[in-house]
Amino acid sequence: MGERVVVREAGEADVAVAARLFRGYLDFYEVTVDDPGAPGEFLRARIRNGESLVLLADVDGVGTVGFAQVYRTFSSLSLRPAWVLSDLYVAPEGRRTGAGRALLRECLRRAREAGVAGLQLETAYDNHVAQGLYEAEGFVREEFHVYFHDLA
Repeated sequence: MGERVVVREAGEADVAVAARLFRGYLDFYEVTVDDPGAPGEFLRARIRNGESLVLLADVDGVGTVGFAQVYRTFSSLSLRPAWVLSDLYVAPEGRRTGAGRALLRECLRRAREAGVAGLQLETAYDNHVAQGLYEAEGFVREEFHVYFHDLA
């Protein structure tokens, strides 16, 4: 550690670098993508349409090593807006630099600033490194079960 991490909001000019990281994220979760351009087009559309907040983490001497994507939604139980941290990924060369923590903290800072009820996320049951980070930053494991019905 000790490297300087700068977190910034991605714009359309950043889609290529964000897509590289997004592909790494998809690979990490073993998601097969038939069209290699699809991750970039997906991000481009979200950014262009203001449908998500995409953040990038730059580490001095290493480059852009991480990204986070947040979707804005609502919490019916609190009658307020809420955010979902859908994606957070740090490439292998950026791990142990503090990039993941910096991205997470910037998401939380922006959520507080926006006055949202909370920031929700999910991670794999066996992703213990991520779970440790989330819990260290104040996230609490909910007692709700998550269900998904695949319509593909």
